[in-house]
Order: sequence, then C-alpha cells, then structure tokens
Amino acid sequence: MSKLPTNGGGAIVRAIADVIVENRAYLSEVDGKIGDGDHGNNMAKGFARAKERISDDASLGEAMHIVADVLMGEIGGSMGPLYGMFFDDMASAADNREYLDKQAVGDMLEAGCQGVMAIGEAKPGDKTLLDTLVPAIEAFRACDQDLHEALKALKHGAEKGRDATTDMVAKVGRSSRLGERSRGVPDAGATSCCMILTAFADGAARRLV
Repeated sequence: MSKLPTNGGGAIVRAIADVIVENRAYLSEVDGKIGDGDHGNNMAKGFARAKERISDDASLGEAMHIVADVLMGEIGGSMGPLYGMFFDDMASAADNREYLDKQAVGDMLEAGCQGVMAIGEAKPGDKTLLDTLVPAIEAFRACDQDLHEALKALKHGAEKGRDATTDMVAKVGRSSRLGERSRGVPDAGATSCCMILTAFADGAARRLV
C-alpha cells in the first residue's frame, strides 16, 4: 500500500508556492470581477515569502507551519487567516509522523477544512474556497483504491468544485453584496484552493513509496 513520507515534504510545499506565484495575475483577475482584485497579489506575496524560508528537505509539517505563520501574520485580506489556519491544522495532523497512509492524508486534509470552517462564517454552497475543498476531500475519501488513485480523485473533486462556483451566488464576503450579479464568475478562493490541492496531489504522488 502506497504511503507518503513526511521527510522532504518541504519540496511539495515549495511547489505549491510556485503555482500560486505563477498565477498571481490570473487570481487577481478572477477576484477583480466580483471582489476587490487583490487575491492573487496577497496570496503570491505570502507564498513567495514562505518559500524563501522553506528548504526542500524540511518535513511536510514544518513547511506547512511556516506557510501558516506567514499567511496569518504577514499578508492582508481575508484569505490570509483562512488559508493560514488551513495549513496550520494540516501541519499539526502531520507532525511527528514519518509516513502518511491514505487514511492519514485524508485526516490531514479534513483537519485543514475544519480549521477553515472554525474561523470563517462560510459553509458549502456560499461560493467560497469550501466549495472546492469539501468536494475534493469527499472525492478523496470515496476513492476505494490506493493513495495514488485517491490523490487523482482529490484533484478531480477540486476541479469540479471550483467550476461549480461559477453558477453560485456569493453569500459571504465582499462579493455577497452583488447578489445575483455574482453568478457567472468562479470564486477566486475556490480557484486558488484548486491550485493548492492540485499542486499538493501532484507533489505527493511523485513522492509515494
């Protein structure tokens, strides 16, 4: 049965940072259609700073804690605390573990999701990052094959969740003031969450033993 070594997981987190930085302009463009347009800049700033402090050979938990500290303490906007808690709670679930099997990876993702919901007011269906995160985790859990296949399911679930936000009406945050006018555009947080989960799944899949 495949499993994910936590040692050297810093390389996975650095790859996540690269994806966010590379998509800075796109994320801000998406956000600008129904939000204030700073999502890409804030996220890229945070992840770029975090990457500078993470080595490839850092443990997965250590690297995620660093991301969390930067996002919660050094960037503006509403997403910093949400993603900060996401990574911090995932990190705590991975701490002191040499390997993560399929159950443990699912538990780690679930811990991150619960962290987001604990400090935010959103729920699935409100057109937020949860509309990517929740179906992605559900798809991962529902996969009855090994971890490698479950990571593929995670990506597929994330993409479906992201795309589903296009037809949703925003219920929380700045875009909620637009009401029906928020329909027809994907949510920026759901979009960045899909990028994060996809990069995590790809990075993890390359390191399975």
